Amino acid sequence: MNPNDRKQRRRALTRCFFFHNRTAAFLAMSAVILNIPLNLAVAWQMQQLIDIAAGSPSAFTLPKISASLALSFAVMAAIMALGSYARPLFIERAVRQYRDYTFEQLTRKSTAAFHTENTSAYLSALTNDTISIETNYLPALFTLPGNLLLLIGSFALMLYYSIPLTLAAAAAALLPLAASLMAGSRLSCQEKKVSDQNESFMAALQDMLSGFPVIKSFKAQPEAVRLFSLRNAASLKSKCSANRTRIILQNICAAAGQLALFLVFMLGALLAIKGYGVTAGVVLVFVQLMDTAESSISQLPQIWANRRSANTLIDKLAAALSCGKEQDGIPAPHTLQDSITLQNLNFSYSQEIPVLQNITYCFEAGKKYAIVGNSGSGKSTLLELLQGGYTGYQGQIRYDGRELRSFRPDSLYNLISVIRQNVFLFNSSILDNITMFRDFPEEKTALAVRRAGLESLLAARGADTPCGENGSSLSGGERQRISIARCLLQSTPVLLADEATASLDSATAFEITSSILSLDGITRILVTHRLEEPLLRRFDEILVLKDGRLTEHGSFDSLMENKAYFYSLFTISQ
Repeated sequence: MNPNDRKQRRRALTRCFFFHNRTAAFLAMSAVILNIPLNLAVAWQMQQLIDIAAGSPSAFTLPKISASLALSFAVMAAIMALGSYARPLFIERAVRQYRDYTFEQLTRKSTAAFHTENTSAYLSALTNDTISIETNYLPALFTLPGNLLLLIGSFALMLYYSIPLTLAAAAAALLPLAASLMAGSRLSCQEKKVSDQNESFMAALQDMLSGFPVIKSFKAQPEAVRLFSLRNAASLKSKCSANRTRIILQNICAAAGQLALFLVFMLGALLAIKGYGVTAGVVLVFVQLMDTAESSISQLPQIWANRRSANTLIDKLAAALSCGKEQDGIPAPHTLQDSITLQNLNFSYSQEIPVLQNITYCFEAGKKYAIVGNSGSGKSTLLELLQGGYTGYQGQIRYDGRELRSFRPDSLYNLISVIRQNVFLFNSSILDNITMFRDFPEEKTALAVRRAGLESLLAARGADTPCGENGSSLSGGERQRISIARCLLQSTPVLLADEATASLDSATAFEITSSILSLDGITRILVTHRLEEPLLRRFDEILVLKDGRLTEHGSFDSLMENKAYFYSLFTISQ
C-alpha cells in the first residue's frame, strides 16, 4: 500500500470519530485550552502569595491574592466539569461510530472475498484494537495539543521571571525528552505485534468453540487445552512486552524529570542567595512550572508513540476493509422469465486441479432440478457459482440471457435465495430469524410460515420464542424450515438448496425436501446426496456430475433406463 492510499483509507476511518460529534470535541478541546491560562495564572498567584508571606515587595495584599486564587480555583472546577462531561461523550460516540462504520464497510465485501478471509482479524479489530485506539489515540487528540500549549505557556512565564533560569530549565528538560525518545520508538512495533497475536488468539478461540463436539468425540481435550494455552501465552506475552516498554518509558521519564527539577531548584536557590533578582516565590513557582513543562515534555514522545501505534492498527483495518469490495454492475432482474444457461463452464480453485469442466446446460424457469454425484464431483461448487459466490470462472452463466458477472452483486439476492446445509440462526426470536429483523406485512409473513410448514411450531411455542445461540433450542428440521420461510419471504424467483437435509434424519429430510418440491411458481435447484426414488421422481430433471463433468441428465425413469453412472449411484445407495 503506497503512502497516499494509506492516508486516504486512514482518513476515511478517522472521520468517523467526528461524524455528528464535533460539538463534544469542541467542548472537550475548549476545556483543555481554557485550563492552560488558568494553570499559569494559579502559578503566578502562588508566587505572589509566597513572596507576600516571605516579606518581599508585592503589588497585592494577602486578602486580594487569596480572593483571586479562590476565583481561579472556582473557574478551574467549572472547566474541569465541562471536560469531564464532554471528553467521555466524544470518546463514546467516536468508538461507536468507528465500529458501526467498520461493520457497515464489512457488509460491502463480496461473498467470494469474505470466504477467503480470516474473520478473527475483524474480531480483533473491533475488540482489542478498538480498545487500544480508545485508550491511546482518542485521548491524545486533546492531550497532545494541550501539552504543547501548556509547554509553551510555561516557558513564556519562566522567561518573564528569569531568562538565565529559563535557559537552564530548557537544557534540563532535554533529559526527559531524550529518555522518552529512547524507548518510545519501540512502542509502535510492539503494538502491531500485540494486534497480530490477538488476532491469532481469536482464531484459535473460534476454532476451539466451533469444534467443541469434535474435540470431545475424539478425546482431544488435553491437546486442545495445550494449543489454547500456547496461543493465550503468546498473546499475553506480546502484551506484556508492550506494557513493559510503556512502564520503562514512564519510569525513565519520571527519573529524568526529577533530576531536571533538582538541577533547576539548585540553580534557582543559588541565584536567590546571590541576589540576582530571584525571590523565594520565583524559585518555588519555577519548580512548579518546570514540573509542568517536564511533565508535558515527557508525555509528548509517549503520546506520539501511542498515536503511531493506533495509526498502525487503523491502517491494518483500512487495508483489510479495502479488499474484496463488491463491484458495480447492472441490477439483477426480479424475475426469471426464461432460463439459467451454462455455456462451456469451467472453474478451479487452483490452476492445477479443475473442479468443473466444460459444463453446458439450461435450467428452465419454474422447473425442479436435482444435482447429484459422489463427494468431490463439484455439486456444491456449481451451486456456489450460480449464486455469484465466485466470479473467476471460464465460460458463461446467463440469467435470461444476461451474464451473471454483469450484475451488481448485492442485487443478485433479489433473484436468488439459498438454503444451506448449516442454517445460521441469530440468538433472537423465531420471528426475527424468519424476517431477518425486517418489517413485512403480516399476511405475507403468515403465508411464508404456512408454506414452510412452521405453523405447528409457532402455535406450540410462539413467534417470540428465543432460538438460542445458533438455534440451539430448535431441532434441525425446525431450523431448516425457518431457512425456507426466510427464502419464501424474500420472494425470489430462484431457490437454491445445497445439501439442505444432509444433517437431518431420513424422515425429517424427506419432509423438508418434499416441502421445497411442493413450492409453486419458482425455479428450484437442489444439490442432494439422498437418492430416494419417491422424491427423485418429482424432479423435472436430474443432473449427474462426475469428476466435475456433467455426465448425464434427464428424468429419473430415463436415467434408470440408460443404466449408466446414475443407475450405479442409485443402485449402490439402496
